[in-house]
Amino acid sequence: MNCALVVPNSPIFSPSKIPSHFFRSSALASPSSCSSPRVLHGAPPTPSRSSALTTPGFESRFQRQVVGGCQKKASGLALKRKRPMMIDIPVAPPVSFKAEADEGAAERVEMVEVDEDGYSVYCKRGRRGSMEDRYSAAVGLGDDSRQAFFGVFDGHGGAKAAEFAAKNLNKNIADRLRGGSEEEIVEAVKDGYLTTDVEFLKGDVSGGACCVTALIQKGNLVVSNAGDCRAVMSRGGVAEALTSDHHPSRMDERERIETTGGYVDCCRSVWRIQGSLAVSRSIGDRQLKEWVIAEPETKVLKINPECEFLMLASDGLWDKVTNQEAVDIVRPLCVGVDKPELFSACKKLVDLSIRRGSMDDTSVMIIQLGRFVL
Repeated sequence: MNCALVVPNSPIFSPSKIPSHFFRSSALASPSSCSSPRVLHGAPPTPSRSSALTTPGFESRFQRQVVGGCQKKASGLALKRKRPMMIDIPVAPPVSFKAEADEGAAERVEMVEVDEDGYSVYCKRGRRGSMEDRYSAAVGLGDDSRQAFFGVFDGHGGAKAAEFAAKNLNKNIADRLRGGSEEEIVEAVKDGYLTTDVEFLKGDVSGGACCVTALIQKGNLVVSNAGDCRAVMSRGGVAEALTSDHHPSRMDERERIETTGGYVDCCRSVWRIQGSLAVSRSIGDRQLKEWVIAEPETKVLKINPECEFLMLASDGLWDKVTNQEAVDIVRPLCVGVDKPELFSACKKLVDLSIRRGSMDDTSVMIIQLGRFVL
């Protein structure tokens, strides 16, 4: 192990002038932590005491040899140990993070609160940086108040992909809706997702977004997802997951990735593609587009009186709260009451996730399905 030499009086290495994160290395933080420091100069080895005792006259002869040898080398060492020339060490300019903090302060949104007729949304920023979650809601499609589109978008590597999807996915799906059969609806949703992905990738923007959407049309509930945002419905008080998370650990997703030349491995208990991304489908993610596809999985079902409410949420919730727990928390506030408290239910779920240690952005949207039944 090599030991790093720290100059105590140098303005560059002065601990009082170095940010604390520079001392993550144990060698820098504590030079004594090197177990085998490199010796630059040293004295001749001391003879073994046992050999000196067994060899008569050895100690005196050895001492004469060592003393003589040291005297011969002394003059050479004296020349080599002259005080080194003084050198000028430039002083590093102070590092300021004020401008960077000020620049991001305007964009840092702590929470989003929406309480509308038939649906509510609550988003809370996590502890990892700026808010990257977004949502979309459009009620009254085609002048029909019983038709609507809802979505939750969880960005990673920035919020640009989530913003783009929230603004464009609804329109791209609506533009492709022609017929009313289940096959035609599923195809329109698929084309809408793929078109949104292609349009986003045309810009020189990095990052990606997981998506979960719900299209309500003519009494049908069309739920789609790409990534690990999830849709869960309460059917008579029983939680029913309408989507399946797209993780690289899913057998069919792993086979698809490996068939196309990618690899999946486990890093710190999380399965990732190419050692990087923990989701296998998303909009964006240009650098992994060969394996991370934007094609959604879609489920179509008829809304009936047993379909009480639908929850769309990012993984910030589902990593800490189970599907049935979420239904049990929401149902007393939203079912069988004169005035459903959808917003209070959203907030309760987010707060529970945070209390259980979630550090991620957490977004929850609750939709009262009875509001859209024909």
